[in-house]
Amino acid sequence: MFDKLLQAKQQADEVKKRLDAITVTGSAGGGVVVVTASGNKKIQSIKINPIVLNEADIEMLEDVILTAINQALDQAENISQSEMAAMTKDMLGNMGGLSGLFGK
Repeated sequence: MFDKLLQAKQQADEVKKRLDAITVTGSAGGGVVVVTASGNKKIQSIKINPIVLNEADIEMLEDVILTAINQALDQAENISQSEMAAMTKDMLGNMGGLSGLFGK
């Protein structure tokens, strides 16, 4: 049983590494703001088109940044859930008789 738990931890670590390597982006305002995040939902960069800085509309810029961040994080969440579901399915399949405990 300990071996199975160790294997599950190793698989979870592998999923985390894969998610760290995945890059997702969110953009808003027609590309005025582009946010890049990892699959682990860590913001890596925010790019702002300098044209909006001339307009001096701070509230609009804040809204666009917020939208782009949320879009990138939503994509990262979807990828994370898919990776974790695949790992869980593999893990339960490898545990043989224990999968019956979860109604499968």
